[in-house]
Amino acid sequence: MLHSFDAAVIGGGVVGSAIARELSRYDLSIAVLEENLDVVCEASGRNSAVVHGGFAYDRGSLKARLCVEGNRMMDQLSAELGFRFIRSGKVLVGNTDEDMKQLERTMKQGFDNGAAGLEIIDEEKLHELVPAVNGRFAMFSRFSGIMDPFLFTINLAENAAENGARYFFGHKVLSIRKRNGGYILHTEEDDFSVKWLFNAAGKGAKDISDMLGITGYRVIGSKGNYLVLDKRLGPLLPMPVYPVPSNTYMGIHVTPTVDGNVTVGPDAVNTDDFGYYGVPADKMEYLRESASTLWPHIDKKDVIRTFSGILSKWVDSDGVIQDFRIEIRDDIAPGAVNLIGIESPGLTAAVPIARYAISLLLDRFCIALKSDFNPVHESVKRFMDMDEEERNEAISRDSGYGLLVCSCEKVTEAEIIRAIHNPLGVHTLTGIKYRTRAMMGGCQAGFCQMKIESLIEKELGIKGEDIRYMRDSSWVLSGKMRDGR
Repeated sequence: MLHSFDAAVIGGGVVGSAIARELSRYDLSIAVLEENLDVVCEASGRNSAVVHGGFAYDRGSLKARLCVEGNRMMDQLSAELGFRFIRSGKVLVGNTDEDMKQLERTMKQGFDNGAAGLEIIDEEKLHELVPAVNGRFAMFSRFSGIMDPFLFTINLAENAAENGARYFFGHKVLSIRKRNGGYILHTEEDDFSVKWLFNAAGKGAKDISDMLGITGYRVIGSKGNYLVLDKRLGPLLPMPVYPVPSNTYMGIHVTPTVDGNVTVGPDAVNTDDFGYYGVPADKMEYLRESASTLWPHIDKKDVIRTFSGILSKWVDSDGVIQDFRIEIRDDIAPGAVNLIGIESPGLTAAVPIARYAISLLLDRFCIALKSDFNPVHESVKRFMDMDEEERNEAISRDSGYGLLVCSCEKVTEAEIIRAIHNPLGVHTLTGIKYRTRAMMGGCQAGFCQMKIESLIEKELGIKGEDIRYMRDSSWVLSGKMRDGR
């Protein structure tokens, strides 16, 4: 089938969904083509969830400029889209004279980039901010923070859909050809005729760039492994704790999450396998030992999960990591906005990246704003976060609030059902997990996964054998163990 749209966004991660949302301010028909079954299957949901201050990037770079912009607007985005964001602050901890010199260089670079709230603090102030940390001094970044990367990405996408964008999941772009001043995108499922397109494909961005005829980019994968610690440790860590950074790597850090857990990582290992997310046992031990020099409260018994993420880094012929590349090559691919090397701080900078990318199109084409764009995505308070009066009121409105499905995270049946009927039409188990936090507690889905699977069957009228965990090949069930049961 051939679909016709004004614009297509290739890739539905945090940057692609930010582009879709910002594009939906205009009088356009918009398609988002995503090869996965949801918007947070890759790097957008596999990161430290830190809102960076902008001091770690080269002066004058797009990374620096767009990171600072993203940091400044995060409070407004949180209010509009309904995801959790805490301006917790962050410390980069040092012990030696060379550490102090590096922190002073880092702070100077931050000031040059426009980052605010940076200061060198002594040991007394450091331990006042983070009592459990090891260190003699630190650079304190007052306006850094932590956020929910899952709901940030999901709510960007759902708000885009609420404003008219259409998401097509399981639609990997296989080829692109020019036609009538626009493009035909051939996917695994359908074809799409568009006038304009945005390459926000993340790990697949080089392939899309090549399809457009914009060749020559060298992209490598940098895999970071993480540990997730039990919530009992959350009160011991009020803000992210980092070591003194090198010129290219921020180091293994310890980070609180907005939901009370602690993450440890990442390391950084070059890889050419962009699909393998396993965490080897030796990496787990390396993370624990390395981070314990900063924060000595990491015990194996408190690790409830591991995960990893892979950043796509654009490098030159010498392997030096390059800046974001956001371009229109009028001579090769007019009307196509090409985004290469969108790695960290892509989460913090997602909306400024989107606005910058769209501005390149607006420099060349006249596109009218529409009058009915709504930037607000309706959010509902979680049962876990309600007080007793609010819980009783919720139960009186919907008895499903009185039925706990996930005891660890206190997620109710009503919340699961609402997530099943999400605006994007996602019905994978991780789709429900990321929207509700069910399956994220200490038992890691041991008691609630099959309850959720049954609710998906019941609500959508689909067979259990057709439900996926995350990806198209990740079947939850293959059939019945016994006939009639």
